[in-house]
Amino acid sequence: MRIIFFGSDIFAVPSLEALVANQFEVAAVATQPDKKQGRHLALGYSAVKGTALKLGLKILQPEKIHEASFIRALRDYQPDLLVVAAYGKILNKEVLGIPKIMPINLHGSLLPKYRGAAPINWTIINGEQEAGITLIRMNELMDTGDMITQSSLRISEMDTAITLREKLAVLGAETLIRTLKKIQGGEKINFTAQDERGVSFAPKLKKSDGLIDWQKDCLTIYNRIRGLQPWPGSFTHCQEKVIKILEAEIVENEVSRVTPGEVVDISRSGIVVASGKGLLKIKELQLESAKRMSAWQFVSGHRIELGQRLG
Repeated sequence: MRIIFFGSDIFAVPSLEALVANQFEVAAVATQPDKKQGRHLALGYSAVKGTALKLGLKILQPEKIHEASFIRALRDYQPDLLVVAAYGKILNKEVLGIPKIMPINLHGSLLPKYRGAAPINWTIINGEQEAGITLIRMNELMDTGDMITQSSLRISEMDTAITLREKLAVLGAETLIRTLKKIQGGEKINFTAQDERGVSFAPKLKKSDGLIDWQKDCLTIYNRIRGLQPWPGSFTHCQEKVIKILEAEIVENEVSRVTPGEVVDISRSGIVVASGKGLLKIKELQLESAKRMSAWQFVSGHRIELGQRLG
């Protein structure tokens, strides 16, 4: 089977590598155009392009999906399948109609839950106990196609969006290869329509999503710290400085007569802060334009006192 692979984010890399390792014919890889990145705005490329270069694959980087030259290139390859994973753009009806068999999307949630751009982040933010991937037959609407198969795993209390993305990327690649081998072998694929009653959404993240509201309970704040990594990250204000909280844990003991955001304990193990319900210990943090550090390193270099309020 001849495949054109669409992907940009690192989530898609294990799937592309698995296709090549399992000797599927990847005729071309479509990925986002190179963009200026970092403080010095150097031109950088996607994780998928980096992998495609290492594998010696043909790379396509259309500025717009509907470009006539891009459509012609796709048609010239005469693909059997389009395989899409974290590409970053919605494919139009014309593109989706090109493959001889079908276009397949690997989505990072157990659809119909968490349709949208950031399913893995919102899975953790919302405190889910289970995560997974879904393969769907794509249509022109976002993440609404009929389901081909799903695979799931349990979420660890220590998982962040970074670690869960890594796990799901591997799970997705394994599921994709099993499915493509069935298609290649002529097995019948049973499609399942998504139950619209179970739909939820995972909108694109904004920087403002990272601002910690200390009025919330400690579990809600803890889940946001885990779920908003690596971007935008969870942040608060301390002495007119913005600090990004990288690692925290929930503290079991309670204290009375405290205000949300109040520092109630300082030790080598971290800075304990009151929330609307419960306590949260900040263990690692990062100041703007600085390296990550332990909370104790921060305390050693910055004046912070019991009773001080964050936020």
